[in-house]
Amino acid sequence: MNRESDPLVSVIVPLYNCAEFLPECLESLLSQTYKNWNCVIANNCSTDGSQEIAYKYAAVDSRIRVHENQQFLKAVSNFNSGLRQISSDSKYCKIIFSDDWLFPECLEMMVAVAEANSSVGIVGAYGLQGRKVMWTGLPYPSACVSGRDIVRKFYLEDVYVFGTSTSLLFRSDLVRSRDPFFNESNLHSDTEACIELLNSCDFGFVNQVLTYTRVRPKSLTTFSAEMHTTVAGRLHELVKYGPNFLATDEIHFCIERKLNEYYRFLARNLVRRRGKDFWNYHEKKLTETGLGWSRMRLVKASLGELIGVFLNLGDMLDWFFRRRKLQREEEYLKRF
Repeated sequence: MNRESDPLVSVIVPLYNCAEFLPECLESLLSQTYKNWNCVIANNCSTDGSQEIAYKYAAVDSRIRVHENQQFLKAVSNFNSGLRQISSDSKYCKIIFSDDWLFPECLEMMVAVAEANSSVGIVGAYGLQGRKVMWTGLPYPSACVSGRDIVRKFYLEDVYVFGTSTSLLFRSDLVRSRDPFFNESNLHSDTEACIELLNSCDFGFVNQVLTYTRVRPKSLTTFSAEMHTTVAGRLHELVKYGPNFLATDEIHFCIERKLNEYYRFLARNLVRRRGKDFWNYHEKKLTETGLGWSRMRLVKASLGELIGVFLNLGDMLDWFFRRRKLQREEEYLKRF
């Protein structure tokens, strides 16, 4: 696509100290086959030279401009700050994290799905995260899926296709209708926003890899994996939005399953000697859901993990002795 009649896409690049990767991010935007876009780089008081790189690109391409925060904001607050800068003329909106990048046909293919299906409010796609292809739970083709159905699949079948903000395209009117767009108390606010919006719109999907999410030390992705913030976020979303999509018995089933998963994870971390920040984080998140922190449940989960260890140890010993027996038989047969 390269027509003036193509709908405008506003792209937001939240930026904080990412000088090493920002050029690759912006070059991927400049390389898009879809040309009718503008870009706001939301600079969050960077100190590593990122600001100079941003202004260099803005000077070369008039579609790019830099928005400077007057004070440092937390990550999700900066996302919201950037989204408030989207063009009033834009029909679609896209975030690209400054250490990520887009494949050349990303905007073209996502816009095509949205334009072909007026009920679609969010478009996703396969993404490359490090070396892994992610968010592959939908069959081909899945250009337009009922919003309510995709959320039910998420809760009941663990089909997760929302990816990260980098892998999504939003209709701009949906972004403008919410301020703040993202829940700033939830690190996984992109998923929460999808769930809330899909109660009244459909989900578009491109069955191709269109985005790249970088996995690196000190990134939000790495922090999330280390602290296992995902399970806390999923439980929060289930309690808050589950009644909009699930029957009462389904909600109870999903909450119990998620709590079992949560406490098994916590039990495994007892032997890792995690610090006070780790335990305070998870106790706070469980309390915020209204389900509360249960020491008894943690004890039961720990006992279950110990039993599992002993059972696995028994299986390992059985395998070892069977293996040794076979080796002795092979050694005996070699004599003849």
